[in-house]
Amino acid sequence: MTKQNKWLWLAALFTYAFLYLPLIIVVMYSFNDSRLNAEWVGFTFKWYHILFNDEQMLVAARNSLLIGVVTSFFSTIFGTLAGVAMYKYKLRLLPVLVLTPIAIPEILMGVSLLMFFVMLNMTLGLFSVALAHIAFCIGFVAIVVRSRLQGMDESLLEAARDLGATPIQAFRLITMPLIMPGIIAGALMAFTLSIDDFVITFFTAGAGASTLPLQIYSMIRIAVTPEVNAISTLLMLLTLALILIASKVAPSALRAK
Repeated sequence: MTKQNKWLWLAALFTYAFLYLPLIIVVMYSFNDSRLNAEWVGFTFKWYHILFNDEQMLVAARNSLLIGVVTSFFSTIFGTLAGVAMYKYKLRLLPVLVLTPIAIPEILMGVSLLMFFVMLNMTLGLFSVALAHIAFCIGFVAIVVRSRLQGMDESLLEAARDLGATPIQAFRLITMPLIMPGIIAGALMAFTLSIDDFVITFFTAGAGASTLPLQIYSMIRIAVTPEVNAISTLLMLLTLALILIASKVAPSALRAK
């Protein structure tokens, strides 16, 4: 191994340690038999037992799952249509409109959505959070679907049209099955982004509407207890599982830019 390669390996190890050691520590201390994270006392599952009997946390988890499912469903529909439109119609303005919510900072989008909902005299709650998450996730689904379309053989559509299929029939029978892995990957990505989001949710939730990220934030303002570590571990496992499923369904789509 050359000296240059050695430094590259050291830099890579340091980077991965910086990224993943905090996550490993959170998982470890979720099993710590102490309310303090200062030292390891012993192994226990009691914090998970406390977590599953915490009514506020269970309500927040239910809200997050509900919002995630609704967001995934609608953002997948609109994101798929947007991805097909960006692929089929080479309009310069369309990608800007679809992808802008991804590019702008989340805090800016959260503030702008809050102002928009206030202008509409809309009561902030789970409904406003779901609308905000749908607007945010459409662009991600559109990117995944468009990348899947770019690898599709156009001659299949031409053959279907030559055989008398209408554009709708060609899309339903040819395009949809071919891009379905990308659609599924986009739906899983939208669900993951929704259930993990804090910034946009913070601005659009209003009083009384709690999600897992908001509930965790309210708890860590006092102290980071092992219960917080436990819910963070479960949320991390759910997110990783969905990402792995999405990467298996459409690996090339998730790597597309």
